[in-house]
Amino acid sequence: MTRTVLYSGSFDPVTNGHVDVLAQALDIADRVVVAIGVHPGKKPLFSFEERAEMFAEAVDGLGVDRSRFEVIAFSDLVVDAARRVGACAIVRGLRDGTDFNYEMSMAGMNGVMAPTVRTLFLPASPAFRHITATLVRQIAAMGGDVGSFVSPSVARRLAARFASPE
Repeated sequence: MTRTVLYSGSFDPVTNGHVDVLAQALDIADRVVVAIGVHPGKKPLFSFEERAEMFAEAVDGLGVDRSRFEVIAFSDLVVDAARRVGACAIVRGLRDGTDFNYEMSMAGMNGVMAPTVRTLFLPASPAFRHITATLVRQIAAMGGDVGSFVSPSVARRLAARFASPE
C-alpha cells in the first residue's frame, strides 16, 4: 500500500522552510502531493506554474525519486483535495506556538469534515523556523538579499520580479 500525504499551502514563494518540511514528509510517506492553493480573489506574486516549478527544482535538489512527488492546484477545501489524491494525512509545518494554535484549530475542523484524513504536524528544523514567505517577499521587494531563506533559483526569480524598470 502506498502511503500518500498532502502538503498544502500558498508557497508564494517556496522557501527553505517549505523544502525542509517537504523533505521530512518524504522521509515518512511513500508519496507527497504538494497542493498549492489557487484562489481567484487573491493575486499571488508567482503563478501556480511558477510555484510548481520551484517545488520541482527543490525536489531535484533533494535527490528524491520524482515519482514520489506531485504538485497540484486546489481552490476548494484542503480535505477535499486530500480525498481526491487518496491522502491519508495532511502535512502542516510548524515554526512556533502561534502556528501550533492556528493549525490545531484547522486540524480539528478538518477532522470533523474528513475523519479518515489525519493531520501531521512537522516542526521546522531550527535553522528554518524564522523564515516566512511574507517576510521573504518584503525583503526581496526592498532589494534585500534573500539568499539565506530561499534556493538560488527562487532568489533569482524574486530579483527578476522586483527588478526596477530602467
